[in-house]
Amino acid sequence: MQPISRRHVLVLGGIGAAGVFIGGTGLFVGYQSGPVPTNALAPTGSTLAEPKILSSSNGVLAVRLNAAEGPARTAGRDASVLSYNGGVPGPTLFVRPGDLLQVTVENRLSTTTNLHVHGLHVSPEGNSDNVFVAIEPGDSFDYAYRLPENHPPGVYWYHPHHHGMVAAQVFGGLYGAIVVEDTTPIPVTRERVLVISDITLDAEGHIPESSPMDQMMGREGAMVLINGQTSPQLSAAPSERERWRIVNACASRYLKLRLDGQTLQLLGMDSGRFETPRDIEELLLPPGNRADLLVTMAAGTSILRTLPVDRGGTGMMMGGGAASSDGADLLTLTVAGESADAAALEAVPRQLAPRDLRTETVTGRRELTFAMGMGRGMGGGMMSFTIDGKPFDAERVDTLVRAGAIEEWTLTNTSPMDHPIHLHVWPMQLMTPSADDAPLWQDVVNVPARSSVRVRIAFEGFTGTTVYHCHILDHEDLGMMGIIEVA
Repeated sequence: MQPISRRHVLVLGGIGAAGVFIGGTGLFVGYQSGPVPTNALAPTGSTLAEPKILSSSNGVLAVRLNAAEGPARTAGRDASVLSYNGGVPGPTLFVRPGDLLQVTVENRLSTTTNLHVHGLHVSPEGNSDNVFVAIEPGDSFDYAYRLPENHPPGVYWYHPHHHGMVAAQVFGGLYGAIVVEDTTPIPVTRERVLVISDITLDAEGHIPESSPMDQMMGREGAMVLINGQTSPQLSAAPSERERWRIVNACASRYLKLRLDGQTLQLLGMDSGRFETPRDIEELLLPPGNRADLLVTMAAGTSILRTLPVDRGGTGMMMGGGAASSDGADLLTLTVAGESADAAALEAVPRQLAPRDLRTETVTGRRELTFAMGMGRGMGGGMMSFTIDGKPFDAERVDTLVRAGAIEEWTLTNTSPMDHPIHLHVWPMQLMTPSADDAPLWQDVVNVPARSSVRVRIAFEGFTGTTVYHCHILDHEDLGMMGIIEVA
């Protein structure tokens, strides 16, 4: 293991420089992806399976994650993918506030990797959530994450975060869920973890190489998976209330989820939790977002679907390619049989009111501008992805913040494509579109094309150096990431 350096970024991040050189005029005449098999290649209709659950005991959870390339059951077939401990997704980690989470990552890949515990409010330093760690092939690294005693409950996740490798490793299958349990349980009939991802497999069960245009648009797979399966089946009884913890682990795909015929209530998004559940019909999850959902069952057959999402395109650049997340049927839910005793389920306990930074003093304001454009050099044939006009540099601190500060950031997107922005360690409270809404906290905030979003952030609890970036992971690898130091 060694810290990441600028040389590492330039060498390992070749996909983010030379890999997008087009040559000639530097323009694409259209958007064509690599081999795209259909879902018919993968058997459907199997019963939904859930990842292995590993839970803390006596305040500690010790886990070993072996990151490797090789056969793993994916989309109903044996495929050559990337996986943790041979499974797609990796195991689900259940912890409680105040716990110590110890993770040993063994790198059996042919490329450098590391680990990010996405959304957890833990230290970014040392062997905690340090994205500058680089685990070389054949090496291992021992992480230790101490959760604060008041850590928010919710659904989080883990995935690699070595610059230049992130999109390929996550798209390949390296991800898993983390659940921080409630101190006061929420009464439900059953709890489920649903990790949604996408992948493309060729006829031999291999992941084809992504084209430069795939990377600039943000790669999306031909198949959308739930817990590594295509179109699984799920059964329940009428009046049962289930808790679905949902993770969007896609590298670029936006999910617009619907489950018609059932009653849906949202407990919260990311680390944010509402005082009382909110009735919803539709749920938008950009890449990296999570949802904590209550589903009250009604007799009949329902299909969990993701609807098409227009996430923009390249505009007049690169031939005007469009980046639309296609719709797909994800899961079939059959509700039948004798009705459960709904009266036996207690009401959902009211949660503490979320902190509201609109009532607190702002100590600083700044604007971050996320942009795309035609790059210079190499014939001008590569797309640039920048923050404040600069691509990522591992040796440059872009933002200095005083520990304990409460800042308001305006996230401005000048590009013709949506960018979901993720800040490590410290969650963001949305200030737009309406200041009258109840406080909404997220660690991934979507900034639509050619628009701005205001957020407030309390830089409390920890000091150290980490990053903020676009969670279309190809865009992160191509330079849309900055370094923040809180001291």
